[in-house]
Amino acid sequence: MNARSALFDLYGDHLRERGGKAPIAALVRLMAALDVAAPAVRTAVSRMVRQEWLEPVRLPRGPGYALTPRGVRRMDEAAHRIYRDLEPWDGRWHLLVVERVRERARRDRLASGLSYLGYARLDETTWIGPRASSELDPLLAQESVRAERFRSAYEGDAHGLVARAWDLDGLARSYERWLADTEAALATGRAASDAGSAAADPDERAFATRSRLVHEWRKFLFRDPGLPADLLPAGWPGTRAARFFDAEAARLLPAASRFVDRCLGGSPADREDGSG
Repeated sequence: MNARSALFDLYGDHLRERGGKAPIAALVRLMAALDVAAPAVRTAVSRMVRQEWLEPVRLPRGPGYALTPRGVRRMDEAAHRIYRDLEPWDGRWHLLVVERVRERARRDRLASGLSYLGYARLDETTWIGPRASSELDPLLAQESVRAERFRSAYEGDAHGLVARAWDLDGLARSYERWLADTEAALATGRAASDAGSAAADPDERAFATRSRLVHEWRKFLFRDPGLPADLLPAGWPGTRAARFFDAEAARLLPAASRFVDRCLGGSPADREDGSG
């Protein structure tokens, strides 16, 4: 597992609700459970500081790192989409017409960022999404790009529009593959746990298993815009996959949370007081 991605998962899945901060020693310990070495953790943290996702803070248990406002926005946006805590669709699309960007690096970063936020390209400068994103303004500002915005109703075949804008067939295959692979992996993990040493830490195992589950599920944020159910094909495999993810994530959460709290040390109140 990539150290930077694993840290994003950790902050979003556990640390955001614990004040969004942790000592570096705790980060190293938590990442060790995912087979991420300490030097890789420190390198990834430094990179996230440069990119303004994290900032150094002093905590009661030593130096640590807290989410920046930008990091908080990213974690909250991701959590809403991961757990599908989205506002009901009102039938109108969020349409963007962005200025032309000549520099390829900026153009690629903008396209990647808009895709992550759930937008699909209709032509070179026009993008469409089912809802506005709270991260849109920071993305446009970061790339120094202007965009005209519209809330628009589509006077045509909405299913046809969706099929042209997004690769639903490829996305459906990805969900089916994820579901089959994850069911098999979790079954293998449970069998190995049952046959393993009693000395192994079940909370640490649960944390590692849940982290990998969330990590793989989080990849769908780059491909699935969170379309309303009535615009998806019948028998959409993403619905089955989401039910399975929700059930397994909930099953593993109590033990995983115990391990996180043990690594952080102290009470939640202590951690909140150490804002630096």
